[in-house]
Amino acid sequence: MSEIFSELQNAESGRDQQGTSVSELSSQAVALTVSADDFSGLEERILRAVDMVKRERQARAAAEERAAHAESQLHQQAPKVEQLERELNALKVERDQVRQRVERLLSQLDALQL
Repeated sequence: MSEIFSELQNAESGRDQQGTSVSELSSQAVALTVSADDFSGLEERILRAVDMVKRERQARAAAEERAAHAESQLHQQAPKVEQLERELNALKVERDQVRQRVERLLSQLDALQL
């Protein structure tokens, strides 16, 4: 009962149990408001960071998917590339043979014109 009475007296005098005045409590409330604003700003930055991480993970997953697709295409195209390289080499050999034949024919023609 005496506790209630002392609380009433303190409330009337503008003090709580720790001896804090109403003006001090008011300034603490303002500090808590500022802290709440700071907390809201922090929360917003965290949400933006989380969103950025999500977007980066999606971009990474898409890039990995494209890389896997490109790698599978590379493996599919490798035999074709090897075949085309063999054909190119064969055509080069054939071209050299044709060049040699043409050079022989031209040298025979030159021999006739003497």
